[in-house]
This record gives sequence, C-alpha cells and structure tokens, in this order.
Amino acid sequence: MDHYNMVLDFFKNAAEPVNAGKVAEGTGVDRKEVDKIMKKLKEESVIVSPKRCYWEFKK
Repeated sequence: MDHYNMVLDFFKNAAEPVNAGKVAEGTGVDRKEVDKIMKKLKEESVIVSPKRCYWEFKK
C-alpha cells in the first residue's frame, strides 16, 4: 500500500481528530511525507479541521 492510502485509511479509522505527528506515528510514514500527503488531502477537501492543527476525515 502506498503512503497516500495509508494516511487516508488512518484518517478514515481515527476515532477523533489527529495532528500530523499522530498520523506519522500511527502509520510509520515519515513526518515530512505525511505533511505533503495531508496538504494534498486538504486541497481535495478529503480532510477538514475542527480545531487548530487537528484534522479528521470529512464525513
């Protein structure tokens, strides 16, 4: 599975909003790579921010 899908699955399965550090920790993907993927997910409106620096899958 590629990193993009790993990060996307992590957001889909997260019980609460998470920050990039938690995503990197939970997926094993490098933090800089997670930041790039999250930027892309934000641009695609796949994830939204309910509070500063925390993101969740858009339902």
